[in-house]
Amino acid sequence: MQTYDPMPTPLRIAVLASGRGSNLAALLAARERGELPVEFVLVASDKASAGALRLAEAANIPTLALDPRGYPDRRAFDLDLFARIAASGADLLVLAGFMRILDGEALTPWIGRMINIHPSLLPKYRGLNTHRRALEAGDDEHGASVHFVTAELDGGPVIAQACLPIEAGDDEQQLAQRLLPLEHRLLPAVVGLLTSQRLQWDGHAPRLDGQPLLAPLMLGDHGLLPAE
Repeated sequence: MQTYDPMPTPLRIAVLASGRGSNLAALLAARERGELPVEFVLVASDKASAGALRLAEAANIPTLALDPRGYPDRRAFDLDLFARIAASGADLLVLAGFMRILDGEALTPWIGRMINIHPSLLPKYRGLNTHRRALEAGDDEHGASVHFVTAELDGGPVIAQACLPIEAGDDEQQLAQRLLPLEHRLLPAVVGLLTSQRLQWDGHAPRLDGQPLLAPLMLGDHGLLPAE
């Protein structure tokens, strides 16, 4: 198996989040444990009240809050946002609960350098209300996915997933709460693959250890495992 040397300098990460920032907190905790040799250069949000910004401020990470209402359209907002992210010097952009559809032109330069965590087993349930939709469909399992971002909504190549059974009596909130701890393990594990360069983008698709990633990795008790 071919392996890659770690990057000579810490991977510089920018994070986009619209909410409380629990996945950002998981990334910060993994860095503090010495599991992620990364530098957070920016945390940005479309909501000035986002808890993710407060987490970043407490960790002395530069923050940015942009109000979409101050722009003529979505494209103008996204182009300005991505220009500011580029100015931060970020190598990797992580979408961790960023609740906006992104303009394809704005994100194109970041394809292969941008990942998103989504609360469903993609390709199921792209978009919003994923927990409710899984329950309404009568699914027996649910989960989360980390994927490379492309212009297709939640449609980029899936890198890794975490699964959990749906239990009798689960409601939308209970299912979301049981899934969160898995999300908090899944996202740092994928970022770890990128920092070590084991996971790379070849211009068209992801490769793991130099080989095409043909199926999502699955989160097990001791990390990410190849799909069976």
